[in-house]
This record gives sequence, structure tokens and C-alpha cells, in this order.
Amino acid sequence: MSSDTQISSAPLSGMRDFGPAEVRLRDWATHIITATYERFGFTKIETPCLENIQLLKRGEGGENLQLIFEVLKRGDKLDKVLQQTTTSQDQMRGQLSDMGLRFDLTVPLVRFYSCNQNTLPNPFKSIQIGSVWRAESAQQGRFRQFTQCDIDMFGIKNEIAEIELLQATSEALVKLGFSGFTIAINDRRMLSSIAKHCGFEENRFDSVFIALDKLDKIGLDGVAKDLAGDGHPEVAISALKDLITNLASSKGNQLEFLAEKISADEEVVKLLNNIVSVVSKSAGDNFKVEFEPSLVRGMGYYTGPIFEIRYPGYNYSIAGGGRYDKMVGKMCGRDVPACGFSIGFERIIGILSDKKFVPPPAVERVALIFDDKRDDLALVALAAAKLREQYAVVTQAKKKDVKKQIDALPAQEINKMCLFKGDINDLVIKDLAE
Repeated sequence: MSSDTQISSAPLSGMRDFGPAEVRLRDWATHIITATYERFGFTKIETPCLENIQLLKRGEGGENLQLIFEVLKRGDKLDKVLQQTTTSQDQMRGQLSDMGLRFDLTVPLVRFYSCNQNTLPNPFKSIQIGSVWRAESAQQGRFRQFTQCDIDMFGIKNEIAEIELLQATSEALVKLGFSGFTIAINDRRMLSSIAKHCGFEENRFDSVFIALDKLDKIGLDGVAKDLAGDGHPEVAISALKDLITNLASSKGNQLEFLAEKISADEEVVKLLNNIVSVVSKSAGDNFKVEFEPSLVRGMGYYTGPIFEIRYPGYNYSIAGGGRYDKMVGKMCGRDVPACGFSIGFERIIGILSDKKFVPPPAVERVALIFDDKRDDLALVALAAAKLREQYAVVTQAKKKDVKKQIDALPAQEINKMCLFKGDINDLVIKDLAE
């Protein structure tokens, strides 16, 4: 490539630049979320963006395993693979990379906990906010780099973990200005009881769950069609349709109705009822909590309660999570109770942007306008320093059309101005709204 070849200045497909207003909104939301979580006893950690490719491909990531950005080996290690002339293309492809960009924050978190658990408090409550990468087909609303925002707990067996995760996340959303949302709750063990009751083969339960997860998008007939196309017995499909139809028409507590129909584990039912009851008491008029029998969650590592938050007017969840008690054990050989919840950070930012929400400034911004041809720049710097004791100061050289310059200040999120007159003791602040 010649040195004068023009390279596009646009970000790569599926990647984004963020301007000052967007970054300020994202920083404001991050601050609100973090401050709320810290009040619940969570502490921030950070993990690398790159992880061992074998760790990422262990199998806990569901469909995300097909979306890993893999990083080629380097130097001699890469040359050695490329020189293996007897290796097939498929084998070589599997040997070319040794690292990958993380596709979520949970897998790196479990590695972090497994590596450091002897020095971490028990229970351990973490906050992670950071970028993840997925090799998606770039399209509207789907990006290859985006931010996730997670809280997780390790070492708590009972449902106080789920209760605090739901309380902390719902409180953060309310502080961000969200209300009227719904927390949907289910349990992977309830799903297994449903599948077993209907007569599906136990070794194919995951296939049933994948179809059931589409219920709100394709309807009951669509779920039945998917199950039939996947080779499940017609009698089991019919039993599932009858169960869901009867459940939808039932009155009162749906969880109790379902538990009686399928002979569900009493401890699981008690646990779910307790979570719904306790979290509902903190909801006020801001949100509601409901048991949802078709809630599945896509990740294969969930072992118990699972939950999602839906916001009216949008056909996707804005937060989701659940319990994954077996994941640590797969890495270090000893199971540790674990539970986590992730806010869909990009989604809540999108909704706030749809509402034209502008976060309040952390400190008022003042434009200090000076004459760069006449004023002593040392005095200008001293004046700016004095104003910064109280304000955020943007220094601007006076333009020919001063009125036009001042009129443009609000678009820069500047609401006050000061015309420098050569004296740092004579700094008059004018409110642009007056």
C-alpha cells in the first residue's frame, strides 16, 4: 500500500465514536449506577479485555461462543503453526489463536474469583463496568463493541443474594429516571419440572427451553412448530401447549397454580415466592415483580433463579441475570454459590437518548472570553484559575461576531459567561438565561 493511500476516518463497522454530550450522559449514568451499587456493599474490580481462548470457549457462553474475536498467535508461535504442512485447514484454524476479546464480563469474573478467592472477602460482592466484544453482523442497534454493567455475589447460598441484586438494580434504574418497568422471575429448575411433566426427553431439555424462550415473539403456535421441527414428540408438545394455555387463563398466583400442576419442588416454589414478595415491598409505584414461567435466559450456566427487567414501549429487556452455582467449580474444582445481574447499559443509554434526556452538570460551566490581541495571557490564565475555584471554565478568544459567539455557548452546555476586562479582581459572571 502506498504511503499516500487515503484511509477512511470513520470508525470500523460495528464500532462507534462518542462525542462530548454522549460521553457525559454515559459517565453520568455510570456514576449513578456505581454509587447506588456501592451503597449495597458492592466494590469495583477490573479484568483484562483479553482472555485465554480456551477459557472463553469452555462452553458457558451459549451462542456467544460463535462470536469471539480471536487474536492470532505472534512471532515464532504463529510461524510454527503456519509451517505445519500436514495440518488440515480446520485443525490449523483451531491452533492459530491463543487469546480472545471477552464477550461478556461473567467469564472473566469467575476466572478472577477463582484466582483470588483466598484473598477476597466472603461473601464477595463485585461491580464491573466495561467494554465487551462480539463478532456480530453489524446492523442497527447491534454493535461489535459495547459496554456491560454487572453486579455479582459469591458465597451466598440463600435468596438474600437475588433479593439484593434486584433491589440494587431497580433502585439504580429508578435513580436514572426509569419507572413502570417489570421484573420477570423464573427458575431453571421450574423449567426442568415443566419439561419433565410434559414428557420431553431430559437430555433435550435445552432445546425445549430455546423454543420456549421465543414465546413472547412467535406465540404458542410458533413454539409448538419449532419443537415439532426439532423432532420432539407430539404428545409432549401438546401437553406443553395445554399447560401454558391453562396457566394463562388461571386466576390468582400463577406460580402456585403451576407448582400444583407439575408437582414442582416445594423449596423452589417457596424461594421464588419469597423473592417476589420481598422485592415487591420495595417497588412502591415505580415497578412490579412477576413470576414468568416462559422466562429462560440464554446462557447455559444458570442453575437456579433467573430474572429480566422489561421497560414499557421497548421489545427487549433492559437488565437480566440469575444464579450460576456450578461455574466456579468448573474452573477451580470447588463449587461456590454465585449470582449476578447485568444492566443493559447500551439499552438504557438508548432509551435516555430517545427521551432527549440531558444529565445535570456536575459543576456549572463558564465561558471566559478574552481579547487575544490585547489582553495579557498570564492574567487570563490567573482569571481562569480563580473562576475554577467555583466553576468549570472554558477560555475562548473573542471572535469578530461576539453576539454569535455568545449565542452558541448553550449548545456547548455553557450557561454562564464572563468578559475579561484585564483585571482578575473584576470578574463579572453573567447568566446566559437572563
